[in-house]
Amino acid sequence: MKPLLFINLFLLAFTINGQNTIKGNVRDPGGEAVIGANVYLLDTYDGATTDIEGNFNFETFETGSQTLIVSFIGFHEYQKELTIGRDEELQISLKEKIDELNAVVISAGSFNASDEAKKVIMKSVDVVTTAGATADIAGALNTLPGTQTVGETGRLFVRGGDGYETKTFIDGMVVHNEYSPSAPNTPSRSRFSPFIFKGTSFSTGGYSAEYGQALSSALILDSKDVAAITRSDISLMSVGADVAHTHVWDRSSFSGKVSYSNLTPYFELMKQRLKWDKAPEEWMGNFAYRKEAGNSGLLKLYGNFSTATLDLFQEEIGDPTLTYPVGIDNDYSYLNAVYRDAINAKWAVKLGIADTRSFQKSMEGDNGIENELTGNHVKAVLLYTPSDRINLQAGGEVLRTENVQKYLADTSTLRQSYSRNIMSSHIETEGYISKDLVIRAGGRFEFNSLNKATNVSPRLSLAIRAGEHGQVSFAHGRFYQSAPDQYLFLEPNLDQERSTHWITNYQWSTGRRTFRAEAYRKTYDHLVKGTSTDLRNTGDGYATGFDLWWRDGDTFDGLDYWISYSFLDTERDYRDYPGRYTPGFASKHNLSVVFKKWIERITSQVGATYTFSTPRAYTDLNMEGFQQARTPSFHDLSVNISYLMNSQVIVHALVNNVLGVNNVFGYEYAGQPDGDGIYARRAITPAAKRFFFIGVFITLSKVKSINQLPNL
Repeated sequence: MKPLLFINLFLLAFTINGQNTIKGNVRDPGGEAVIGANVYLLDTYDGATTDIEGNFNFETFETGSQTLIVSFIGFHEYQKELTIGRDEELQISLKEKIDELNAVVISAGSFNASDEAKKVIMKSVDVVTTAGATADIAGALNTLPGTQTVGETGRLFVRGGDGYETKTFIDGMVVHNEYSPSAPNTPSRSRFSPFIFKGTSFSTGGYSAEYGQALSSALILDSKDVAAITRSDISLMSVGADVAHTHVWDRSSFSGKVSYSNLTPYFELMKQRLKWDKAPEEWMGNFAYRKEAGNSGLLKLYGNFSTATLDLFQEEIGDPTLTYPVGIDNDYSYLNAVYRDAINAKWAVKLGIADTRSFQKSMEGDNGIENELTGNHVKAVLLYTPSDRINLQAGGEVLRTENVQKYLADTSTLRQSYSRNIMSSHIETEGYISKDLVIRAGGRFEFNSLNKATNVSPRLSLAIRAGEHGQVSFAHGRFYQSAPDQYLFLEPNLDQERSTHWITNYQWSTGRRTFRAEAYRKTYDHLVKGTSTDLRNTGDGYATGFDLWWRDGDTFDGLDYWISYSFLDTERDYRDYPGRYTPGFASKHNLSVVFKKWIERITSQVGATYTFSTPRAYTDLNMEGFQQARTPSFHDLSVNISYLMNSQVIVHALVNNVLGVNNVFGYEYAGQPDGDGIYARRAITPAAKRFFFIGVFITLSKVKSINQLPNL
């Protein structure tokens, strides 16, 4: 026994002596601890995640010279050559990426007059950790200033603008039909997962001349570049499941994801107000291929595909015992390819092409509509930087849309269609007059083949430094957008609708604290007005208001919170309105309070969101007048929690509208009055008072510290 005991003790001593400890601390440029950073040795399984104080500590059997990697969202990857065995505590400071901020800011934390001075930037981590947003891009953005909750659609309504006035761009390429189908008067969701984007930029006005066909705002989604780590992710959720895989080569990567959602089990557990025959079901897949070319080139290919169905029985207004079937079938695909490269030290180029295809069949009883849309977008932009004080860009693009609509009835089919080409070009320059003054000026030229009209859109913005941490900004621009589809089918020669923006703001920012106050005036003209037999561009309107914004991640330990308030005064004379009235989607006061906190002792992040909106206008057919009635105020308190079970398994749960407030978004009225001359009506409310979600998210990777926590 003694020789055996000696051998065991020898091996134990050898093991202990062969094991080395690597420890240190990770901080941001401001000296704050970076929580949850991934720290590991390149090409090994050895690593750790930084704790609440930014510390890390792990063991390794590696010897000699090794490469230590430290990565975290919003910072440049840190690399350091180590000699294993040296007894030292590493002090690491990460450098922030100026185009990938971790916080929602208005001026991107920098002094300039570029788009960042007029837009809110939200990272994917903000989208998916905001309680009440249910990981939906539009849902998260609706907690920011300038937006308002329109719960029956789930879309973005910005500063008095209708839902169609916000356009989505992926890597600069326009997206059609960006929302998934939904039942009548129930919110839809963005088709695109926030996890595929490194930046979500939301412009509430005065945006660059590079972007057109958007009257009110531009949602600009920046997809990720070449991935750094090979990994697989599995998600098991109360509404479905998905599996994703990313594979990395030397200078390229491929990511693919397949997801399936079916709300039937959930609806069986949670009572719904709607009478479902077939609950919403959807298959979705997407891929992203990234390839570095030469010294500075990058090719991005992205695709998104989905097929969705739902069927329910809609009750007759005034008589819930009578129902009729409602069904929706939708097939969708979006593809784009984008290439950017630096020609030399002063010249660079961006090229892109995108294709959108959508087919949807919607039935109500024996009647229905088939809609088939094809959208193509080709774009080229040339960038010139003659010095560090001047940037110039110029580009051209063609946006082609084919739209066919068929009205299906018992005995007949009516077909309507239009084909439109919008050819445009833009030029824009940004000049740093001094360290305290930046000016950007440009314009956009568009030709619309439907009405043979030519439009010129001037854009101007500037920023002036105001103290050590503040700046004052101004923006002005004119924006055009084609009339909505339902009117172009009836009258293809309609002019484009037009809006003019005037914006002034002040922003103060230091560390992880940001305050912003912004006032604006937006005027509308050439809005479509009239009936189906007489449509003209004689409508107009205005929107005036101000936004307040405060975000603070420094005052309270481990707590990040923001407060946004918006005041809106708006009226329109458009569609079938008899004059200027406040539209039904607009509320005068909107407030959101969001907080998120990491609790180390239970390895969890908890969050809550409270949203409030004042009443919205609607027309009560049983009263004299137009838009003379008001809905109740909107209240919603939502909470969520992400529990880190171990380094690669996370449990995420959320509850929307915890208090069960019976929110009413408006009313639908019967087509004819009853014998007493009263129109029966039905309240437009959420399908259920509350929404519950739970999911388990598993990551498989050689780097053991990698997980989906930044996504949740």
